[in-house]
Amino acid sequence: MPSYRAPVEDTLFLLNDVLGFHNHANLAGFAEASPDVVEAVLNEGAKLADAVLAPLNRPGDVEGCTWHPDGSVTTPKGFKAAYDAYAQGGWMGLSVPEAYGGQGLPHTLNTAIQEFASGANLALGMYPGLTQGAMAALLVHGSEAQKATYLPKMVEGTWTGTMNLTEPHCGTDLGLLKTKAVANGDGSYGLTGTKIFISAGEHDLSENIVHLVIARIEGAPAGTKGISLFVVPKFLVNPDGSLGARNGVSCGSIEHKMGIHGNSTCVMNYDGATGWLVGQENRGLNAMFVMMNEARLAVGVQGLGQSEVAYQNAAAYAKDRLQGRALSGAKAPDRAADPIIVHPDVRRTLMGIRAFNEAGRALVLWTALQSDIVHRSEDPRERQAADDHMGLMTPVVKGVLTDRGFSNAVEAQQMFGGHGYVEEWGMSQFVRDARIAMIYEGANGIQAMDLIGRKLPKDGGRAMMTFLAEVQAFIKDNDEDEVLKPFTAPLQAGLNDLQGATMWLMQNAFTKPDNAGAGATDYMHLLGLVAMGYMWGRIAKAAVARKAEGNGAAARMDAKLVTGRFYMERLLPETAMRLVRIKAGADTTMALEADAF
Repeated sequence: MPSYRAPVEDTLFLLNDVLGFHNHANLAGFAEASPDVVEAVLNEGAKLADAVLAPLNRPGDVEGCTWHPDGSVTTPKGFKAAYDAYAQGGWMGLSVPEAYGGQGLPHTLNTAIQEFASGANLALGMYPGLTQGAMAALLVHGSEAQKATYLPKMVEGTWTGTMNLTEPHCGTDLGLLKTKAVANGDGSYGLTGTKIFISAGEHDLSENIVHLVIARIEGAPAGTKGISLFVVPKFLVNPDGSLGARNGVSCGSIEHKMGIHGNSTCVMNYDGATGWLVGQENRGLNAMFVMMNEARLAVGVQGLGQSEVAYQNAAAYAKDRLQGRALSGAKAPDRAADPIIVHPDVRRTLMGIRAFNEAGRALVLWTALQSDIVHRSEDPRERQAADDHMGLMTPVVKGVLTDRGFSNAVEAQQMFGGHGYVEEWGMSQFVRDARIAMIYEGANGIQAMDLIGRKLPKDGGRAMMTFLAEVQAFIKDNDEDEVLKPFTAPLQAGLNDLQGATMWLMQNAFTKPDNAGAGATDYMHLLGLVAMGYMWGRIAKAAVARKAEGNGAAARMDAKLVTGRFYMERLLPETAMRLVRIKAGADTTMALEADAF
C-alpha cells in the first residue's frame, strides 16, 4: 500500500528562510499568519492529508465513481466522510475573506495545503479545489447579492462549485461554443446546451453544486467576444437561502478515464436551466479566466504533488529492495544483496526527481505569494510587478510542473521494476493520475503558445525583462561567494541560454509565426529550468545562512546543498539543448504535407 507524508518541514523552510513570508506583514491577512500560526496550519493540514485523504487514494481508484440512471453520482466509499472532515476543518475558506465566513489567511498557505491534498489523494482533493476556483471567480466578478448567496455556503463546504467550459465540439477554441442563454424577463436566463469533461459536475458530497457556465446570449456577437458567464445552481436558492426546486441541469453520464477515478468527470445537460449573469454581458471570458488561472496554478500543484508522492514511495522502495551489489563493493555484506539505493543509476533517478520537487515547490510558493500581493497590496507598483510575474509564470507552473510531474511519476515507477507495473503497489495510479494534469485546464502545448504569443510580448516584454534582471542581480550579488559558485555559475549559463532564446524569437518569430509555434514548448521548459535554477540559488543561500546559525539543521541543509548542486550539474544544462531546438526554427517541422503523416 503506497504511503504519503506531507512535506511540512520543507514548506516551512521555503516560506520562512527562502521567500521571506514574514516580510509581508503589511498585507491583509499576513499579520494574523504569524510563524506559530503558519506552522500550526501546515501541521494540521498535513494530518488531514496523511491520515484521512491518503488512505482513501488507492481504494478510491479501484472503486471509482458510479453513475445512476436518475443522473445521480456516488463517490467511492469513505470520500463523503473525508470531504466533510476537510470542510468542517475550515480548509475550504482558508484564504476567503472573513466577511463570507472564511479565515482571510494568505492564499500562499492555501496553495501549500493544495499540494498536500493533491499528493495524498488527487481525485478527492479536486472537489474542494474546484470549489475554491469558483469562489475566486465570484469574489472578483460576482454581484454583492451573488456573493452573499453562494460564498458562505461554499466556504462551509455545504455547497461545492464547478467550471463548465468544454463542449463536445469545442475545447480550447471557446468561440465555437453553442450553449445558449435566453433572457427570462426577470433578470435570469434560461441556459440550454451540453458541456463535457466537467470535473465534479455531479456527486454526493454536498447539498448543492454551484455551476459556473459560459454561454452565448441570443443575439450576442460570434466568437469569444459574445461569451457570457452564468451561475447556475443544481438546486435553486430561495430568498431565505434555503434550497428550492431542482434546476434544469443534470448529469447525463460520467467518463471512464485513465486515472482520477475517484473524481466524477461528467457530461452535463442544461435544459432551460435557470442561471444569472456573472459580471458583464459578453465579458464572460474575463470572469472565467480568473477561475481558469486559479485552476492552472492548482493543476501545476497537482503535478508537483504526484511527483512528490511518487518520489517518496520510490525512495522507500529503493532503500528496502535488495538487488545486486554496489559497483564499489558490497555495502551490506551480511545480506544476500545490497539495497538498490547503492546503484548510481537509481541515485540519478531519485536525485533528479527530488531536485525538481524542491525547486518546483519553491516556484509554486513564490508565485502564490505574488498572487497575495496582487490581491492584498495597496502599492500599485508592487501589484503591477506581482501581476506581471503571475502572467509570465502561470503557463510555466502549469506546463512544466505537470510535464515533469508525469515523467517523474514514470521514473519513480521504474524503480519498482515489474512490481511498478502491478496495480497493488500503487505506482501505476500515480502515473495515470498525473497524466490528466498535462491535458486539462488548457493542454500544455496551449500553455506554451500562451507564453510565447501573449505573455512574453505583453507590455513590451516587461515581465520577462523584470525576471531576467532579477536573476541577473542575484547572480551579481552572490558571484564572489565561493560557496555559492556551484549555483551562480551554472545559473548564469542557463540565463544566457534563456536570453539567447528570447532574442532569437523576437528576431524570427514575428515575421514567421511558425517559428514561435515550433519552439514554444522548448521555450516554456527553458524558462522553467531557469526559474527553478533561480529558486535553487535562493534555497542554497538560505541553507548556508541556516547552517551558520548552528541550530542543529546542518545535516538537512547539507542535503539541500547537495541536491541543489545536482540540479545545477545534471538538470539545468538542458537549457542548452532547448536553445538549439528553438534556433532550429520551423522549416523541417512544417515541411511535410499533411497527407504524408
